[in-house]
Amino acid sequence: MRHTKSVRRVLPALIATTLLAGSVLIGQTVTAEPAAAGTITCNIDKLRSDARKERDRAAQLKRLGATTEARRALARADALEQRARQCADADNNNRPPLWK
Repeated sequence: MRHTKSVRRVLPALIATTLLAGSVLIGQTVTAEPAAAGTITCNIDKLRSDARKERDRAAQLKRLGATTEARRALARADALEQRARQCADADNNNRPPLWK
């Protein structure tokens, strides 16, 4: 009495599993967007003006006694300033393509 499975049973199951796994991987790579699909544009002046408005709003909230909201507004202003700085750095450090 043999306890091993026959090649006739193992081979088709192995082939079916491989084909199924391969089709799932191919389907995912076809539908996934490339990393550089969209271009991101920054309006640095608008980001800085929005940060200035948030800082003014934070100062007004602080004068009114709402310190928690003022801290949140300052955090938003800092985030906008950081984003503007990142955009400016990306513009300054961007290399032209090799073919130009």
